[in-house]
Amino acid sequence: MKRMMTAVIAATLPAAAFAGEAEVVTTYADIAHAGYEDSLIKAKELDAAIEAFVAAPSEATLAAAKTAWIESRVPYQQTEVYRFGNAIVDDWEGKVNAWPLDEGLIDYVDGSYGGATDENPLAALNVIANPTFELSGETVDASEITPELLADTLHEADEVEANVATGYHAIEFLLWGQDLHGTEHGAGERPYTDYLTGDDCTGGNCERRAEYLLAATDLLVSDLEWITEQWAEGGAARAAVVDDPAAGITAMLTGMGSLSYGEQAGERMKLGLMLNDPEEEHDCFSDNTHNSHFYDGMGVHNVYFGKYTRVDGTQVKGESLADLLAEKDADLAAELGSALDKSVAELAEIKAAAEAGFSYDQMLARGNEAGEELIMSAVDALVAQTREIERAVSVLTEADIEVEGSDSLDNPDAVFE
Repeated sequence: MKRMMTAVIAATLPAAAFAGEAEVVTTYADIAHAGYEDSLIKAKELDAAIEAFVAAPSEATLAAAKTAWIESRVPYQQTEVYRFGNAIVDDWEGKVNAWPLDEGLIDYVDGSYGGATDENPLAALNVIANPTFELSGETVDASEITPELLADTLHEADEVEANVATGYHAIEFLLWGQDLHGTEHGAGERPYTDYLTGDDCTGGNCERRAEYLLAATDLLVSDLEWITEQWAEGGAARAAVVDDPAAGITAMLTGMGSLSYGEQAGERMKLGLMLNDPEEEHDCFSDNTHNSHFYDGMGVHNVYFGKYTRVDGTQVKGESLADLLAEKDADLAAELGSALDKSVAELAEIKAAAEAGFSYDQMLARGNEAGEELIMSAVDALVAQTREIERAVSVLTEADIEVEGSDSLDNPDAVFE
């Protein structure tokens, strides 16, 4: 879900025909294709693990499906830098990674969750428990839960962004369930028995829950197949940047700045800390947010340095934005590179702390000074790297680049209004 404002970085120098622009945007497109292809590979592995789990629910098969989900996030998060500046990606992205979501749309929730609201009358629909329901005055037949039902009817139903019915986070919720630990340590604890049949079923409607999980995963695979094709040779997303290198450079800088500033530093990190609210976590059901933050940061790093390490360990690399900037201003190129290294290092500190048992939920707790320091050090580093990106914009393009903002950074008082 987007809750952001827009700031404008106005470039000051005229455009020039820089040597290597075409090669730089080709590297950018190659990394995009590899990242989405890796995401597809891992999504297919997730699909297989979920099929195995649904066929034979157990603690072991559920754990394997959860592990496959976490692994699937590693390449995908590194592609998020392509959202901003690439209309094809931004128009598509909500299908696979929209958040936060009103999970009561999908399945049962704890009594503390509440019910329908003025903002979202479907917030507690629980389609898994209801084979028919009313939507915009019409009766919807949901007796069979299919990818088409999820994508065409439920997702963003009534034009409410919180009605997230598809993608990684819907699957995450169906695997983990709600995280009811607040700012204490602990993720969602959905039992595998929520997928058993007959009298052993817990939570009710186990067969429909399995239908939903399978449909959502099938849909994720097909959506990733589509976006991978867009970055392949002859694909529309690749053509948009490769056929117009100046536009490609603009897309690169827009993606780096927007993800660094408004999206990650603001909406994904500082906002949750200001509100002390784990519901603002990106991967809130699984407590995988530390990894999502880290790999988002790596995605920006990949684009600037023109290098991406694939899931099989091979590397895609080529002429980079760093090379291009160094031709014009070697000092600035080095300073931006150092700023990116710094932010990745700060995000790695969060990741390491979470893996050592200090979960991101705990970091968000009011009065937790150690958690606040970890998060704000990364936020400050992301903001600082955005300022270096602004400087690079003025050197590399004459375009005015719109970078996503966030009230948490630009107008903190508005967060509490």
